[in-house]
Amino acid sequence: MPHTGDSSAEQAARDAAYDNVAAVPGSREWMAQLRADSAHFRAHPQSGWHDVQWGPEPANRWTLYPSHRANAPCLIFIHGGYWQWNRPEDFACLAEGLIAHGWSVAMPAHTLAPAASLTRIVHELEQALDWLAEQGDSHGISGPYVLSGWSAGGTLATLLLGHSLITSGLCLSGIHDLAPLRETYLNAALNLSAQEIEEFSPLHLLPCPKPLCLAFGTQELPVFGRDAAALHGLRNRHQCPTTLMPAPQMDHFRILDMLRAPDGLLTRWLVETT
Repeated sequence: MPHTGDSSAEQAARDAAYDNVAAVPGSREWMAQLRADSAHFRAHPQSGWHDVQWGPEPANRWTLYPSHRANAPCLIFIHGGYWQWNRPEDFACLAEGLIAHGWSVAMPAHTLAPAASLTRIVHELEQALDWLAEQGDSHGISGPYVLSGWSAGGTLATLLLGHSLITSGLCLSGIHDLAPLRETYLNAALNLSAQEIEEFSPLHLLPCPKPLCLAFGTQELPVFGRDAAALHGLRNRHQCPTTLMPAPQMDHFRILDMLRAPDGLLTRWLVETT
């Protein structure tokens, strides 16, 4: 939790370093439009989506967008929201870009903080990937599987890159050192422990040797570019294949447009490299 002896200005500066909504004018309206577009996409019969419950908790479910193509690659996308906000269906329209190229897309839900600790969230997603490895084929989902996520979801994707199902990863604007979050307003719901900071900060861990692309917008809050560059450096020191991809003129939200569009920078990268 924030230090009680700190001045209000110091606390405000720590909070502002991670407050994407405050940093991007119009971000709430942008997210509202993304949710509306996602609802419209899911209402269209050709989207072909279906939800599958894989476990006993309400959030133990996948939303699957299977390809009509046999053995199509699949993008697994973990939503963002600092592990305490949003749902996979809010991001459904992001599947449009890769579906246009014949891919499948799969979006897992997880229990949100404060109902779930970060330890539980990571464990739930590990179990979800186990389920997809066993049952994906019967639901029209096959591989190769690229694990991706945005913001806090990007952190989760990086942490779970080593799962046996996964071929490679795409992290959009992830947070790779969790220690500073403990001193911000975000920790009221997260209640991060010292052990969680060590176990779930990619910059504190031996990197997974699978290929990973680290994308971030050049107009984001500085911490996202710094964390991406630091993880890129760590992975290079361990000779892990890594692409650092600054997205010109993109902020924390609009970088998602580069995945949603069939000709978007991130969509093209996935199609060309998978």
